[in-house]
Amino acid sequence: MFDFSAEAGLVGLFAASFVAATVLPGGSEFVLIAVIHRYPDAVWQAVGVATAGNTLGGMTSYAAGRLIPNRVQHKAIIYLHRYGYWALLFSWVPLVGDALAVAAGWLRFNPWIALVLFAIGKLARYALVAGGWNWFASALLPRLAQ
Repeated sequence: MFDFSAEAGLVGLFAASFVAATVLPGGSEFVLIAVIHRYPDAVWQAVGVATAGNTLGGMTSYAAGRLIPNRVQHKAIIYLHRYGYWALLFSWVPLVGDALAVAAGWLRFNPWIALVLFAIGKLARYALVAGGWNWFASALLPRLAQ
């Protein structure tokens, strides 16, 4: 069971993850690691919250892309034309992912497919960050402390 501070940490994680997926700079991985470090029994809840926040932020960028006039060209648009929907699995990559989300909206990609691919890519990213942190914290930190 969570206490209030754990819930507040998850709210902060959601907010950081949301902002990190928009054109605003942010590093939600550090917030995820802090929450996992403080609440090691809440790893999957934290990964889920970070994924949800980051996916919703990506969809916000997607919606912004739908508002861009048709005469705009960008490298992300060329990339999406070449690789199609599958490129959206890389929407988690800093800076590039923001451009991919905006370009997907501009190209009028199906929002449900975009949502699913955003979520899959972001879930994989946060699961790897959480797993990497847990491995580091359990395998390496004790040895470094000796």
